[in-house]
Amino acid sequence: MSVESKKNKRNSSSTPANPRRVAWNCLQRWEQGGVFAETLIAQSATALSAQNRALVQALVLGTLRNLRWLRHLCDALRNGRLESSARWLILLGLCQLYVLHKPNHAAVSETVSLAPPRFRGLVNGVLRSAVARREEFEDEVSRLSPGIRYSMPDWLVQRWCAEFGEQEAEKMLAWNVQTPPVYARINPLNPPEIGADWQALSDIPGWYRLPAGGLPMDDLKNGRIYVADPSTRHSVRLLAPQPGERVLDACAAPGGKSVAMLGATHGDIELLATDAEEHRLPQLRENLQRAGGRNIAVQLHDWSSPCPQQWQGRFDAVLLDVPCSNSGVLQRRVDARWRLQPNEFERLADLQLRIISCAAAAVRPGGRLVYSTCSIDRQEDRAVVEAFLSTHTDFRLVEDYLALPHREQADGAYAALLLKQEY
Repeated sequence: MSVESKKNKRNSSSTPANPRRVAWNCLQRWEQGGVFAETLIAQSATALSAQNRALVQALVLGTLRNLRWLRHLCDALRNGRLESSARWLILLGLCQLYVLHKPNHAAVSETVSLAPPRFRGLVNGVLRSAVARREEFEDEVSRLSPGIRYSMPDWLVQRWCAEFGEQEAEKMLAWNVQTPPVYARINPLNPPEIGADWQALSDIPGWYRLPAGGLPMDDLKNGRIYVADPSTRHSVRLLAPQPGERVLDACAAPGGKSVAMLGATHGDIELLATDAEEHRLPQLRENLQRAGGRNIAVQLHDWSSPCPQQWQGRFDAVLLDVPCSNSGVLQRRVDARWRLQPNEFERLADLQLRIISCAAAAVRPGGRLVYSTCSIDRQEDRAVVEAFLSTHTDFRLVEDYLALPHREQADGAYAALLLKQEY
């Protein structure tokens, strides 16, 4: 290697990464498929400051959350063929202008500076035109179809309109293009000092909204708080674990609901937490130990297969948070709306019915089971419960609850409490 090459390499390695370039690279990698946006951000932004990591996250997730509308703007500004890298850079600039509301000069100049010479002039022209036509595009928004306005696939818009009505569906669509807040649940076994900028949720004791731009890492690492959405409380509330009970969290990783059950019982339950993915077990175990669990076990099991004999009829309470479409958490999981296909609901419902049928064998007579999802789709929720009850007459539905995100101002979720009869 020449002296000049060594010098260039040394200089480039010591230069802090440009957060906009990192975001641009993440978006191009995301288009190739196979990796979630959150994973790409975590992998790409490790060397950045907390402020720049937050900017990368806002850029990537803001672009993907508003992707269909931003593509509409791009097409209106550039009527012609664009290579993929140029299109993603323009979308990144439009996100800064129209979603994050960055100053015009900074959004344009910082974005254009990333472009290679072959399309730098194109990017500059499109973004300057976007600045000039801002009022036109903002006036146009209300006339766009809901799918474009709220960046959602048309088939899903139609599905929600049919299930919830047009007014409710539009409120839900509007909710899903907002940036979600970060919530944390206090661990009553090891409570933290409450930060002055933490916002208590007046109607949900023990929950706080955390400030944007950084998490209290020391409290997280020491198990004093657990980051989770308030919607996760519904399944634990219905299950109502009691001190001294044997409890199974069947699809437990990363452990949020198990941690909540430990907190609700002051750690006085015999808890078995299982998951179907072996690589998730170490983190699950660590989270439960940090939360103060005393009598806990973590094991590998896929509940789409039969209940092992040693667990049959053993548990007072079983929490079953099944794999689902994530249709209730599209605001938070930006990949899901673009990954989900109409035929997925039928496939998932078949899997969910198989899982609840297998896990039900672990409930003792007189015990209870809570079936939960982070879906708001009836085919995955009440319809699965009804299909299960039609073939398991020893169970009955006590109560269920559907949390619609725009009503709760939190993630969407479903939970159903089932009671197994005593013989």
